[in-house]
This record gives sequence, structure tokens and C-alpha cells, in this order.
Amino acid sequence: MRIEPRELPATLPFLGDLPPLLTRLYAARGVQSEAELDKSLARLIPFQQLKGIEAAVDLLVIALEQRERILIVGDFDADGATASTVGLLGLRLLGAAHVDYLVPNRFEYGYGLTPEIVAVALERKPQLLITVDNGISSVEGVAAAKAAGLKVLVTDHHLPGHELPAADAIVNPNQPGCEFPSKALAGVGVIFYVLMALRARLRSLGRYETQPQPNIGELLDLVALGSVADVVPLDANNRILVHQGLERIRAGRARPGIKAILEVAKREASRITSTDLGFILGPRLNAAGRLDDMSLGIECLLSHDMAQAREMASQLDELNQDRKSIEQGMQREALAQLKDLPVESMPFGLCLFEPDWHQGVIGILASRMKERYHRPTIAFADAGEGMLKGSARSVPGFHIRDALDAVAARHPDLISKFGGHAMAAGLSLPEQNFPAFAEAFDVEVRRQLREEDLTGRLLSDGTLAVEEFHLELARALRHAGPWGQHFPEPLFHGVFQLVEQRVVGERHLKVVLRSECGSVKLDGIAFGIDRDIWPNPTIRWVELAYKLDLNEFRGQETVQLMIAHIEPR
Repeated sequence: MRIEPRELPATLPFLGDLPPLLTRLYAARGVQSEAELDKSLARLIPFQQLKGIEAAVDLLVIALEQRERILIVGDFDADGATASTVGLLGLRLLGAAHVDYLVPNRFEYGYGLTPEIVAVALERKPQLLITVDNGISSVEGVAAAKAAGLKVLVTDHHLPGHELPAADAIVNPNQPGCEFPSKALAGVGVIFYVLMALRARLRSLGRYETQPQPNIGELLDLVALGSVADVVPLDANNRILVHQGLERIRAGRARPGIKAILEVAKREASRITSTDLGFILGPRLNAAGRLDDMSLGIECLLSHDMAQAREMASQLDELNQDRKSIEQGMQREALAQLKDLPVESMPFGLCLFEPDWHQGVIGILASRMKERYHRPTIAFADAGEGMLKGSARSVPGFHIRDALDAVAARHPDLISKFGGHAMAAGLSLPEQNFPAFAEAFDVEVRRQLREEDLTGRLLSDGTLAVEEFHLELARALRHAGPWGQHFPEPLFHGVFQLVEQRVVGERHLKVVLRSECGSVKLDGIAFGIDRDIWPNPTIRWVELAYKLDLNEFRGQETVQLMIAHIEPR
């Protein structure tokens, strides 16, 4: 693992009266003006810039006026669950008389609005179908819905294929011709924007002259959770949405379901960060869709009853524990496939498959293997009837969805279907095609990447001076975000004396350090360490990449280093 300095612009921008360190951190993340740090809702990009938004609102106004039956079809991940919840609650707030949701079971129907899920939807007798976090690639599904006489509104954020579905309206910042400046909205962000536009139209029609205007800001805790859990880039617009949602949670105004998941995870709502959304709440919500049925996660988020929400949150927590156990077994099998393979013989693009791997966990497995070997990785599971389902994860500089497109163009019969975006994608192919696909994928990765691109690297924001290891800076960094994808939490590096070391849990290294000059004593923790190396009492000096964080114990706050990388010096 290489630690490299994060690049700074030649001239630092003026960002008001910020401390120099924060100015440098923001500048390194592309912030060019003080306005970009304004996280008020008034700074959101106007909804009018979304292509298709007026046509979408036209459909919804008619649906509300004529009391049509509306059915939301979501995805089975955290983004899809929060988007389904936001769509349903938001439409009810705005006056929808009949609105329900349907999430395809990933093991029976797969992803998106397929003709098969349309057949299931028709049993509910809807008049308007709304997709959230899916639909842009559902050409056949939309056609089936239209043939059955339904109106269809597609809201999505994934990249479109060569053909768009023939929906009545499409809202997707990534569709051709859409000039919305932020292409990074999550699925939950897109449906939230649709609700903002609908409320504005209803206001212009005089709906709120005699009644209070609904506060759809109540849904921002869900928008924040779905956005961070889906690992979308936190550009200025998404940072506003996430910040506002975090503020609601910290102030105790979160939905009962979110409060209950935080309780189960033993996290204090008033101290929650964007990292907690991604690593604490997101996995517990995702566990329902990975192992069982995402309806459990959606019902937890929809619940108005705290006792009921706690019961469902406990079930989600149990599913997440099961997911961890399954994932660990799959990791062992994946590592066994690769352990005897010399580094120089390892493919540039990894394709892994075992017949008993769990469909719902292959995405996490692909992420783990990508992080370990620093190369694009696709993990496959048996999908039945001679088919494999794959989940792909990429490295910076390699657009995984475009790579699959390139493979499909060169080998038209290998892949049955695929979709996704730059860093993550999904695909299906006949099991007999797996060896040929693995070879073709490796060729495509080699065409785009060089060997030096496959070395893991950490970008550091520099070293901290001895006097900077204090609580005030740690607090300032925690609340200077929200941090996330493409707006990473500050990472520093340095050499430290290793005073104490011990393993806690199964694979976490707890350390006591002294600064290089020996004047400051610090606590640190490294998660998921290599037990073949640590602990090692002969190691006295280490080089670290770390985040400056806070640890609270018995009401006392202390500085703690969250160690991202540790190696002997």
C-alpha cells in the first residue's frame, strides 16, 4: 500500500475565516468557493433543471386529482428501500389517496421492472406505476406495463442503455439531454426532487391557500441514509441533502425506524456521522434485501410505532449477523482460490465463482476482494436454470459498466444482460460462458489499466503537528463534512512509537502511541488487521495512515486515531 499526498490546487481559494487546515482540506476536495460550503436547503439545485420533471408532475397531479391507485416499484438495496419509503410517505403527505409499494424479491425476479414483476404488480390493480432507483434499463418491463394499460413514471439515477424505455415520463439526471448539473443524485434523491416539484405545482394551483403546506423536509433523514448507503459521490448538492438529514437525526427528529436501528446498533443519535449511515445503518437495512425480503426494511422505515420499529430493527440486526457469517465463509473460499496464484500470474480483472455462494452477498464479496487485491472484481453466484448472476466492483480510473459494455460489444453472446455505473455493476450470463467471460474481462481490464494502477494507494492530507492532536480539531473535522464518496474524510499520516498493542474482538488492533518526538501519547485502533503480523512485540516504530477522531467512554471524550493503514518502520 502506497501513501501519497493528496493533490492541492496551485492557489488556495478564499473560504472565509476558516482555519488554514480546513481551507486546505476543502481545496484538496475541489471546493472552490465559500458558497459551496453553504449546506442550507436554499442552495439545492432547482428541480426545474431536471429533464422530464414537468411531465412527471403532470402525471402525478392527475393521479392525485382522480384518486388513482399508485404503485411504487423499488430496488432491494438501501437506496431502493429509502426511495420507496420517501415516495410512499411523500405522496401521502401531498394528498395521494391510494399509494402502495412493491419490491421484487431478488431471488425470484431479479432487479428492476421486469415483465414478470409487472404481472405481479397488475394483481394490485394500479393505474400508475412509479419506479424508484430502477427502470432506466427496463425497456421490456415498461412495454409490458404500457400494454396492460398502465401509466409509467420512471425515476432512476443509473446510466441508461442504448434504448430508453417508452415510459410516460422519465426523471433521471443521467438520461441523454438532461442538463441537471449534479449527475450524482441517488435514487432516493431523484424521487425527493420529484416530490419537491409536485409540491411546488400544487402550491401554484392554490392547494395550500386554505391548508398548511406539507413539510417534505421530514423525509431528509431517509434521503441522507439512502444517498450515503448507495455510495454516490457527495458533490455540493448531495452534501446539502446528507447534512440536512443528519441534522434531523442528531436533533432527535428521525423516523422511528432509523431511531430503532441506531438503538440496536448502540449508536447515539446526537453523535451520528455520515460514516455511521454507511457502515452502521446501511448494512443492517441492506441485510433484508440480501438474505430475505427488503419489505422488512421498508416496513421498519415506514413504521410510526416505536415498539414495532424496535422489533423489526432487531430482526434486521439478526439478518445482518447472518450476512456477516455467510460473507466470512465466502471470503475464505475466494482467498483459497487465489492463495497459490503468484502475483505476476493474477488476472488484472478478477472473476470469482463458487456454486454455493449466496446471491445476496456477492456484491460485498466483490468489494472485499477488490480492496484486498486492488483490481476490478466480479463475484458470481448460481442463479438457477444454468445462469450465473454477477456483482462487479471497480477501482478508481476504471468504469466498470462501460467495460461490460465493451466486452458485450466484442463478444455479443457472452453476457445476457448488465447495468450499473462507474464503480459498481451487475450482470447475468450462462454458466457455460463463465471461463470465456473471465478471459474477455481480463483482456478489457488490461487494455485500460497498467500494472502500476493495480497497487493500492492511500491519499494523505499530510502530517499533523504535535499541537494539532486535540479535541477541538477532532470535533471540527467530524462536523466539517459530511464526508463520503469523492469527498473523503481527512486522512493523515506519520511515524509513531508503538508503546502498547493488543488484539480486541477477533481482528482489531488496539494501540497506544507516542508522537515521533515522544511528547504526545495517543490511543488508536486498526480494524481487520492481519493476524499473521499483529500483535508483534518486536515492532517499536510504525508508519500510519489515520483519521483523527473522538472516542467517548463513560462520558469522557478523548482523541483517538482511526488507523486505515499500519506498517512497521
